[in-house]
Amino acid sequence: LKPAVYIGINISHRSALHVIKNSSNNDPIIPTQTQTKFHLQTLFGKMNDMPTPNLVETLHRLRSGKESLSDYLDKLESTFDLLEPKIQAFLPEENRFNRLRAEAANLAGRYPDPQSRPYLFGLLIGVKDIFFADGFPTRAGSQLPPEEFAGQESEIVSKMRRAGALVLGKTVTTEFAYFSPGPTRNPNNLAHTPGGSSSGSAAAVAADLVPFATGTQTIGSISRPASFCGVAGYKPSYGRLSTRGIIPLSPSVDHAGFFTRDVPSARLMAEFLVEGWNRDLYQHRQPALGIPAGPYLEYASQEMLEHFNRTCERLALAGYKIKSVEMMS
Repeated sequence: LKPAVYIGINISHRSALHVIKNSSNNDPIIPTQTQTKFHLQTLFGKMNDMPTPNLVETLHRLRSGKESLSDYLDKLESTFDLLEPKIQAFLPEENRFNRLRAEAANLAGRYPDPQSRPYLFGLLIGVKDIFFADGFPTRAGSQLPPEEFAGQESEIVSKMRRAGALVLGKTVTTEFAYFSPGPTRNPNNLAHTPGGSSSGSAAAVAADLVPFATGTQTIGSISRPASFCGVAGYKPSYGRLSTRGIIPLSPSVDHAGFFTRDVPSARLMAEFLVEGWNRDLYQHRQPALGIPAGPYLEYASQEMLEHFNRTCERLALAGYKIKSVEMMS
């Protein structure tokens, strides 16, 4: 399977990791939703030609009452039934949408007045299967029975649920967030890998099954699948998002993060999830972008190096300061 090039952008100590590329040619930095939808139409047949609202727009429509939770779920169920059997981003669940409709009805009943609705009212999320979530079995991508895993619900999941988010389901992870892959396929090309370990989360967002999904990264488990699937991945600095309620791989370097369709959506969710987020930090200056230099890049193919250099040139032309950082020298 031919991998895609990706680049991480480390922005200050508050850091964000944004995905830049999904292919090795000179296409737009992040594949547009229209491009992804074209791939999905080619694979699965006729789909709605109207662009799917991003997370920011979806939240506005649900909170304001411009779209009901019932209508939102009806549209999603049609998309889910069409795409999920081939992509396999989620763990199987019987009567998934019956459960969701009951939860949505309860949520709408608690907040009939749009003015009182919580921040994430009705937002559907995917939860990587190493995050504990009450009411959902956790297997960490293994064949072990869920009874072998016990833990308190992830702080991230709890915070989102309190703010009105609904869990669409658990997303596929490589076994114990390490190496052995699950069944998930890349929505842009079913013959290609979605990357790992947060395979299902990235694929689910890329296919518009959810506007948000959680992920973790110990080495490249957010940046890699986000790049391969063509979505935005956010990996904050260590400890900025709580890893409590997450099955660890290497606690000293495990990071919690997430996926969204685009960077504005990622920023909105980072502002909500990250304690002490400084909204004004970048209003007065462009961030400096660190890129690796030295022996580290010798591991990349010539094709990837050429694309990497083109991407850096385009970022520089866009006004960003590019700073080379020696690695492994």
